[in-house]
Amino acid sequence: MLAGYTALSQRQEGLSADRLKNRASGEQVSGFTSGALPAPRAWTDSFDDGLPDAARLDLVADRENFTRWLTFLAEALYYHPAPRALEEVEDCAALVRYAYRNALVAHTPAWRRAAGLPYEPGFGDVTKFAYPAWPLGRGLFRTRGGPLSPADFERGAFAEFADAATLFQYNTFPVSRDLGAARRGDLLFFFQPAQQEPYHVILFVGPSHFQLHDTDWLIYHTGDLEGRPGQIRHLRASLLFEHPDPRWRPLAANPRFLGVYRFNLLR
Repeated sequence: MLAGYTALSQRQEGLSADRLKNRASGEQVSGFTSGALPAPRAWTDSFDDGLPDAARLDLVADRENFTRWLTFLAEALYYHPAPRALEEVEDCAALVRYAYRNALVAHTPAWRRAAGLPYEPGFGDVTKFAYPAWPLGRGLFRTRGGPLSPADFERGAFAEFADAATLFQYNTFPVSRDLGAARRGDLLFFFQPAQQEPYHVILFVGPSHFQLHDTDWLIYHTGDLEGRPGQIRHLRASLLFEHPDPRWRPLAANPRFLGVYRFNLLR
């Protein structure tokens, strides 16, 4: 839970923002349920991180469009919250899951209407595949360690659900402990052992899709605020360096800051 920053996450200059009203509800968990295993070539795992190469984004354009949609969708929930989407976003990992899943779908006219987008962003779609028609079926995230094995598709090693710890341990790779190395769509992880949910994740946006200035925007969900519904917060990374609680400052000298990480599908 990253709180204590209400003053620094107020609206900034840019497009008009509606006040967020959080609606928390459970999210169903389901594993790999495709009727047929992927083709044998999909079982190759060049990085031994458990993700089939067939599920990686090889083209530069696909990577760029994925990270644009990922960050745009997360920011849109802050500036123009859609009640349907907010039903599943109740903590930091849920915000990332929502944006990740919807960045990979086919953004058809029907999807765009249902999503209630605040404006047409003009991004292209990922061309290699469109979720859920991709190598992992309904699965999105790896849920256990080790390199890829054909048996993974039978024992539920991939699921639609992943908490912050699962994102950190099995679905991302380390980039740097220097925030200056972060790119659009990267994740910042913190570990606070005294909290009930010790892992926390923040999405690095970079240049905002809604703000006119600066290139170091972040977005995250606070999670439960001591019994009160949490909130989505949007602020510049430079302000996080001034957080009143030093445990939340993204500095290499801070042992609670695990560093900057990148999704495995971008390898």
